[in-house]
Amino acid sequence: MKNLLHNLISLLQKDERLTSEGELLKNKIIELALKLDKGLIKLLLLDKKMKEVFFADVDGALIFDKDKFVRFVSNKQFLPDSYTAFKNKIGLTAEDEYLSEKKEVVLSWPYKDCVLEGGMTKEYQKRDEIFWNETLAPDEISRLLDPKVFTNAKRIDKNGEHKFDGFRTDEKGNIKDNLIIKGNNLLVLHSLRKRFAGKVKLIYIDPPYNPDSPSNTFVYNNNFNESTWLTFMKNRLEIAKQLLTNDGVLIVTIDDNEQAPLVMLLRELFKDHEIHCITIVHNPRGVQGMNFSYIHEYALFVIPKGKKSIGDRKIPPEEIVWSNFRNWGGESLRTDAKNCFYPIIIENNVIVDFGDIVLDNKHPGRQTEKRGNKFYVYPIDKNGVERKWRYARQSVEEVRHLLRAKKARSCYEIEIGKDFGIYRTVWQDARYDANEYGTRLVKSLVPTCRFDFPKSLWNVYDCLYAAVGNDKDAIILDFFTGSGTTAHAVLELNKDGGSRKFILVEQMEYVVQSCTVPRIKKVIENNGDGDFVYLELMRWNENFVEKIRRVKTKGELKNLWKTMKEKAFLSYKVDVKTIGENAKDFTDLSIEDQKRFLFECLDKNHLYVSYSEIDDKEYRVSKEDKKLNREFYGP
Repeated sequence: MKNLLHNLISLLQKDERLTSEGELLKNKIIELALKLDKGLIKLLLLDKKMKEVFFADVDGALIFDKDKFVRFVSNKQFLPDSYTAFKNKIGLTAEDEYLSEKKEVVLSWPYKDCVLEGGMTKEYQKRDEIFWNETLAPDEISRLLDPKVFTNAKRIDKNGEHKFDGFRTDEKGNIKDNLIIKGNNLLVLHSLRKRFAGKVKLIYIDPPYNPDSPSNTFVYNNNFNESTWLTFMKNRLEIAKQLLTNDGVLIVTIDDNEQAPLVMLLRELFKDHEIHCITIVHNPRGVQGMNFSYIHEYALFVIPKGKKSIGDRKIPPEEIVWSNFRNWGGESLRTDAKNCFYPIIIENNVIVDFGDIVLDNKHPGRQTEKRGNKFYVYPIDKNGVERKWRYARQSVEEVRHLLRAKKARSCYEIEIGKDFGIYRTVWQDARYDANEYGTRLVKSLVPTCRFDFPKSLWNVYDCLYAAVGNDKDAIILDFFTGSGTTAHAVLELNKDGGSRKFILVEQMEYVVQSCTVPRIKKVIENNGDGDFVYLELMRWNENFVEKIRRVKTKGELKNLWKTMKEKAFLSYKVDVKTIGENAKDFTDLSIEDQKRFLFECLDKNHLYVSYSEIDDKEYRVSKEDKKLNREFYGP
């Protein structure tokens, strides 16, 4: 075993993809093995012992036993770092296995000074930051996904914050407020289910893109990279699907790194849906790679099969195609449709009204008749043949905005333009530039916002318009909120007189302090109208998550651990006495690994207060919050 370990380590170090600063990357080794990477397999075949152990001879063909190889590499004896060794000593290491189709749950928190910059292409992020996660096995989950208690409710409008005055509802009791909710998005989604299941018309999300580069903010500590990311997404999409209406649409933006795996996941979760991949040019300057400069990202539209869930595209004025409003060809005569023969009234070269239907026994005269300052135009062609308009008098008002009067020599022609059409699969428009209409726009609204490359407002606007442009009462959900571009786009959409509502979910502090809430408040101020309700999940162990994240020194962590032993809900796997006996090993860890360990000590079932325990005196839920939650969840 020892020689095999030594030989394998020496062999793998020859592949520069598997090393960083001279150290082997265990997660990368596992990831390539599961992908049956040709380079890795060729490398293993160079060693006789590797052939014997990790390959099977089937009729003269060597078959790579990837499961056996992954189990071997996953074993804690392979590359045991100081953190893993410490966990082994105190008994916190679970069975070594890679991701399967178990009902695992991935929870995530930022630490160090991380800000998950939602809505950005992660290659632009150059800071050395970490987005930390933990994978929980089914036997570790008890009440984690139970509905949670909401707290700190307030109504915010152009004049600032106001005491929460209750939810606004329609005659059926449906909540008709815009909502911004601070808390872990997986747990918020489960808390929304009772009130919003089957009521959300559109879910638009911009999840972490998970690039295979040092700028990746989604770093893993238990399983290999890609599978953990997919589990993270699977957990959230499964519950999100339950919130959609029967004709509801899911839009997920992504880049090349996870586009293909994500499509496969969506096909598995949304079997009765179509999946359409839209390419959007969002960065015309490009991100330079070794072989290509990337200027695009993708928007995956997940649409129920057999339903017309996507509306028509509004074509820019320069692309409008004009044609004669007067019929021609077969069945185009006045006698073919009597209610299609009437005058269109023009004044100052603009259509101002439509006259009554002309009866058969009344002759209209010439194609264009002048009456005072107005011109009456009839569907008569240049040869004097009485024809008909393409729309009947009773329905012509519906297309009035598509009509124009075109001056000819001695008459007027009426033209109809086609400004709507089916969407194409490549979107390219200067308005989609994330630098101009994302970064600069956000900074102009909220100078304190820290987002480097948020989505263009018009990129999101057009995605939303495609799905809910014709539904003025739609509910739009975004549970990777970031800087709040989705809410901004909803408010822009509602300038058509709509009353669409947004639900935003974000766990980071910037949601209220420096970015999301200030941005939406500023947009409402500029519009002069609108409001939203801000809510938080009531924290318990999550308070310690936040404190761990903010700690700067090992001394502060040591004092925090003392408090955690007294007040936090610790995992059943934690033996405080054993940890104390290995205090020196803990002290020798880096501060990042010390933080990671304290995170793992917390029982994730107690991150927030469960609604079922709202009357437990230990949590000290106020009367106001009890009223708020009973109004939200109902009897």
